[in-house]
Amino acid sequence: MSAPAAAPAPHPGAAPVLDRLRAQTTFELASIFRNGEQIMVTILMPLVALVALAATDVVDLGRADGARVDLVAPGVLAMAVMAAALTSQAIATSFDRRGGVLRLLATTPLGRVGLLGGKICAVLVLQVVQAVVLGGVAIALGWRPEPGDVIVALGIGVLGTAVFTALAMLMAGTLRFEAVLALANLLLIGLTLVGGVLVPTDWLPGVGADIVRLLPSGALGEALRGAFGDGVAWRDVVALLGWAGLLTWATSRTFRWS
Repeated sequence: MSAPAAAPAPHPGAAPVLDRLRAQTTFELASIFRNGEQIMVTILMPLVALVALAATDVVDLGRADGARVDLVAPGVLAMAVMAAALTSQAIATSFDRRGGVLRLLATTPLGRVGLLGGKICAVLVLQVVQAVVLGGVAIALGWRPEPGDVIVALGIGVLGTAVFTALAMLMAGTLRFEAVLALANLLLIGLTLVGGVLVPTDWLPGVGADIVRLLPSGALGEALRGAFGDGVAWRDVVALLGWAGLLTWATSRTFRWS
C-alpha cells in the first residue's frame, strides 16, 4: 500500500497585503448590504433629497442661473459621500468595537492601516452603487454632466471619502457606541443642511461663507459643484487634503480596538 499523502504545510506567515485588504473589503461590503438601515441612510435619503429639491422650488438654493437639477445633483452626491463614509462607517465600526470584533482583528496582521483601507474600499464600491442610482435619477430629471466633469468629480469623491472615513474611524475608535450613534447622525444632518453640502456656501453672509467652506463638508460640496460647473477651486482641494492628513494622523494616534 502506498503511504498516505502528507497534509499540506501551513502558510509560513501572514497572507499578502492585497489578500488581506480584499478579505476585509468583502467583509465590510457584506455588512453594509445586509443592513436595511444603512441602505436607507446611504441611498434612500439622498434619493429623496434629490427628487424633492430638483423637482420643487420649496427650498431657496441661492442661485438662479441654470437648471435647478444642475445645482442639486452635485450637492446630493456630496451628501451621499458623507452618508456612506461618515455615518455608515462610524456606526458600523463602533458597533463592532462594542461587540469585541475589533479586538479580535487587533490580533491579526490586518492592523489599523488594513482596517481603514478595507473600509475605504468598501465605501468606494458602495459609492459606485450610489452614483449609478442617483446619477440615473438626476439624468432623468434633466441633468447633463460632461464626461470630463465626471472624471474630475470621481477624484474629488475619492478624496472626500478618505476624509470622512478617517473622521468616522476617529469617532468610532474613541467614543462610546451611544455617543457615536447620536453624533454621526447629527453631523450628517447638520453638515448637510448648513455645512455647504446641499446649499452653496455663498448663501451665508460675510465671513460665514469662508468659514463653512473650510469645513470638510463645505470643501467637498463646493468642489463637486465646481467639477460640474466652472472648475474646481484649489482652495477646496487643499482643504480636503489637509483634513485627510489631519484626521488620518489623529485616528492613528487615538484609535482604540476595545
